[in-house]
Amino acid sequence: MAIEQPVTLSGSPGSPYTRKMLAVLRYRRIAYRFLAGSRGQAGLPQPKVRLLPTFYLPDEGGTLQAVTDSSPIIRRFETAFAPRPVIPHDPALAFLDALIEDYGDEWMTKMMFHYRWSYAADIAKSATVLPNWMGKPLSDDELAAMGKAFSERQIGRLRFVGSNEITGTTIEDSYRRLLAILNRHLASHSFALGARPGAGDFGMFGQLTQLAHFDPTPMALASETAPRVVAYAAAMEDLSGLEPEPGDWFDPAALPTTVGDLLAEIGRVYAPLLIANAKGVMSGAESVETMIDGRKWVQQPFPYQAKCLNWLRQDYLALDAAHRATIDRALAGTGCEVMFRDL
Repeated sequence: MAIEQPVTLSGSPGSPYTRKMLAVLRYRRIAYRFLAGSRGQAGLPQPKVRLLPTFYLPDEGGTLQAVTDSSPIIRRFETAFAPRPVIPHDPALAFLDALIEDYGDEWMTKMMFHYRWSYAADIAKSATVLPNWMGKPLSDDELAAMGKAFSERQIGRLRFVGSNEITGTTIEDSYRRLLAILNRHLASHSFALGARPGAGDFGMFGQLTQLAHFDPTPMALASETAPRVVAYAAAMEDLSGLEPEPGDWFDPAALPTTVGDLLAEIGRVYAPLLIANAKGVMSGAESVETMIDGRKWVQQPFPYQAKCLNWLRQDYLALDAAHRATIDRALAGTGCEVMFRDL
């Protein structure tokens, strides 16, 4: 089904996924109409689960539907709008890009949620700023009441993303390592997989809009230790002026060492989580327990992330033998390869 422009979406600047998708639209030069908060949504369909951003796109019969999952939407746009794709043309590199995007969406969000709702300064800023992006002016009393209710609800949801007294150190250490890896990589390269952005860049960028540019504690760490990452996140906001070339992608058979470092970080923390979570979801366990980075990890099972692992495995199996061999070489020794064994 064709998609007419402007594309309509609703969201909030405090939502990493909203910022991710707005940046994709700008880079791809897809005209859009952005509804901030609840403004302008009267008469539009509602999603089954209220998540940000929400896009309003036609289904196969032409009926407008509310859709919310950013990764499938990016891939739908790749088909609907030809110019300036964000998925690499090489199948092996596209697989690595999808892995990086998934890490950004599903592991880096743990960093963002953890810092935002674990530290007093971060809680205070979010409670007083985020409600103002909900779509209407607020008096001081309304802002105080809404900020209190919002922060209490979000702090109560920490258990769903895996942030708790057991996992906090692991999450924070992974953020510091990621900053160091990206800061080294960006010394020689503009984006994760070359001189043009992929979906993986937009996945990481969405979380960095909050980690490096909004929440006080992780923002200070980024400013002190990773200035290139702070600049990268700012530049990613609007890449409509970039003129990419087909040759701007890396050769997946000759990746820079810093890409290997990023894959090793994904294998160090995200791969063991995905495997343990999938086992927990499959068995119907009430709690997922495993070891990540030498420490105990405990969280509630998360069915969506079990789907993420399955989708990555399907993508891997869809590769032909030559491209799969390229991926196997790229992932060897990173820890990511365990996700694709015995398939």
